[in-house]
Amino acid sequence: MVERQPLDVLEAIHSTRSIRFLKPDPIPDEVIWAILDAAIRGPNGSNMQRWGWVVVTDPEKKKRLADFYRDGWNLANRVEKRSREERFAIASTNQLGYQGYLGVEYLADHLEDAPVFIIPVTIGARPSLRSGSSIYGAVQNLQLAARAFGIGTTFTSAHAIEDHAEETRELLDLPENAVDMCLIPLGYPMTEEELAAVGASPNQGRFGVPRRVPVEQVTHWDSWGDQKART
Repeated sequence: MVERQPLDVLEAIHSTRSIRFLKPDPIPDEVIWAILDAAIRGPNGSNMQRWGWVVVTDPEKKKRLADFYRDGWNLANRVEKRSREERFAIASTNQLGYQGYLGVEYLADHLEDAPVFIIPVTIGARPSLRSGSSIYGAVQNLQLAARAFGIGTTFTSAHAIEDHAEETRELLDLPENAVDMCLIPLGYPMTEEELAAVGASPNQGRFGVPRRVPVEQVTHWDSWGDQKART
């Protein structure tokens, strides 16, 4: 039986940040099963469980999906119109930061190196702004469970930015009434030596507190705009 870390709930939540520098080392099937068994305990409307979870380990399929992802990433980051220096300069002034953008870029270039992709799929729901409400809670469960096994994850959806929806459906043999909601790469974090070799900070391979705006700035009491100091 594969060992996992005994984390309490808040510790797991506060230490599950995006890990984008992933080793290609295989993940045991029993761990994947355990992670998915935790995922399906997530909230969903009326307990209808209109979902499926596609586990992708086939190298050719991962490569195709990674190509779709790169198309979307290049479009979103205007790679054809901005130099790498310009893109890093922009990232350095926002919440992502220089090292964060380095991770995003590395993932885009090496996505298929992750040993496992998990693609959450909704079944039968008409696409809307609320389509993810019955599956994204389960996705968070998935990422927290992976954290307990020392496995890094990150939430991605760039494969769907460029119009590859039908190609993804055909590649994964999805039914007509299914929608892939995101793509979660899973893998063990790189070591400090491996990170140094690609110019990344040692922190990129460590679990830690996700960088967020302070909770007081985004919390409103009874009405929007009514805020108070945290006690």
